[in-house]
Amino acid sequence: MIKILWILFFLVNVTLVKANDNSASLQQVISGKQRSSEHKARDKYRHPQQTLEFFEVKENMTVVEIWPGEGWYTEILAPFLRNKGKLYAGHFSPDSKQSYYKKGVENFVKKLHKQPRVFDKVDLTVLQATDLMAIAPAESADRVLTFRNVHNWMKNDQAYLVFKAMYNALKPGGILGVVEHRNNSLKSQDNKSESGYLSEDYVIALARNAGFEFLGKSEINSNSKDTKDYSGGVWTLPPTLVLGDKNRNKYLAIGESDRMTIKFIKPNKSLFTGNNLSH
Repeated sequence: MIKILWILFFLVNVTLVKANDNSASLQQVISGKQRSSEHKARDKYRHPQQTLEFFEVKENMTVVEIWPGEGWYTEILAPFLRNKGKLYAGHFSPDSKQSYYKKGVENFVKKLHKQPRVFDKVDLTVLQATDLMAIAPAESADRVLTFRNVHNWMKNDQAYLVFKAMYNALKPGGILGVVEHRNNSLKSQDNKSESGYLSEDYVIALARNAGFEFLGKSEINSNSKDTKDYSGGVWTLPPTLVLGDKNRNKYLAIGESDRMTIKFIKPNKSLFTGNNLSH
């Protein structure tokens, strides 16, 4: 009996050490020199460590980051996963006819090339609905993450297709993590999300329609100061400040948007029947 208790004590402590090592490693990466001071200044709004821990990201996982933009989160994920894991960055198509998309991916590639010791193992893929949707090999990813992008897909009626692509990339039991600008629950949701804000219920419905199951949500990235009623939409707030100097101090005092932080799971095929995945 005593021997069994010692074994259990040992196993629990090993588990705790591993969890603490993962947390310490993530903290070191977030504090690393590969990140600019401007990016670090936004941690108070984006809470990267708490967010990635909520999404249960571990350094030995295969992770897909969808539409990484200029690479704010890539600066953290790439070095964190570099030695033991794998990072796919599903970005815009370099052959896009839209200059915004083409320039965006060009700048991202330049960023990767500037710090090869950090980004040399990032696998750049393309997400362009409806033509290029293979963001990673099918059922290869432990985690798929996307930060403030769902409203962009809605503008072109592509949200369902993207959620299905994320579903297809994940292993059964894999987790989808979504951070998005959050609308007031009482406001009706327009299908194009012109303001950039979405309701939590709408995002949850999009995920469920693609086959995901709701797993949990967090208030890590909430901001009660955000009134969500600006003429310039969510882009009125920092970092965009689309209205320029007009009421600039007011919007700086509010800070970045109120955001939902939600995780979903791709059901294990052995535990769920086809009826559980119906739309």
